[in-house]
Amino acid sequence: MQDRCTFEYAIIRIVPKVEREEFFNVGVILFSKRKKFLDMKYHIDPEKLKAFTCEMELDTLNEYLHAWKLICKGAPAGGKIGTLELSDRFRWLSACRSTIIQSSKTHPGISINPEKELEDIFKKYVL
Repeated sequence: MQDRCTFEYAIIRIVPKVEREEFFNVGVILFSKRKKFLDMKYHIDPEKLKAFTCEMELDTLNEYLHAWKLICKGAPAGGKIGTLELSDRFRWLSACRSTIIQSSKTHPGISINPEKELEDIFKKYVL
């Protein structure tokens, strides 16, 4: 029981036309302070993107999400945000925004293995 720790996650979504408030899930970002874990998984289904809009480039969206991944990892290419503490990076990535890439409100959980939780949540809400 002592190995269990709390975590928080948010669902990452694409909102092709912000004014229409339609979206589809493309990823998950998960943070556990105790396990010093911050990571994300994402996948954009090209067919789903085409069903929502023809105006967005898949490569551009993947580049933006890859930048989020670099921030999670604390990589130098993640810029100034990537140098912040894990919790600050998570808060920045999961903050409410009105752009085409958004995240849901954060949700709590308890787990022994945050990596497994990330995979499970990704399969459940994205794939």
